[in-house]
Amino acid sequence: MKKIYYLKTCDTCRRILKEMDTSGYILQEIKTEPITVKQLEELFALTKKYEVLFSRSAKKYKEMDLKSQQLTEKDYRQLILDEYTFLKRPMIVNGNEVYVGNTKKRVDIFR
Repeated sequence: MKKIYYLKTCDTCRRILKEMDTSGYILQEIKTEPITVKQLEELFALTKKYEVLFSRSAKKYKEMDLKSQQLTEKDYRQLILDEYTFLKRPMIVNGNEVYVGNTKKRVDIFR
């Protein structure tokens, strides 16, 4: 499967999608089509950790004062399911590989 989870209001996601060839990928905008339990489990199977999929740069992370809490894998999972902004993005799935986030090293793979 080739899929990209992204947020259309995210400038970084828009830039990355514009710079890469997305033909052959299924695009899922996570605000209008939230990630499902099954999809999250599939991502977990590739990364082995929910924490890897979790975005600490989300505004709600600070608002909810999550930094001061000791979060478990179960917490990360539930937070991602409850609030789309906690899913690190873009999330690019290419077969049995998943590329999480937007560092230049990860993005250059798709150019």
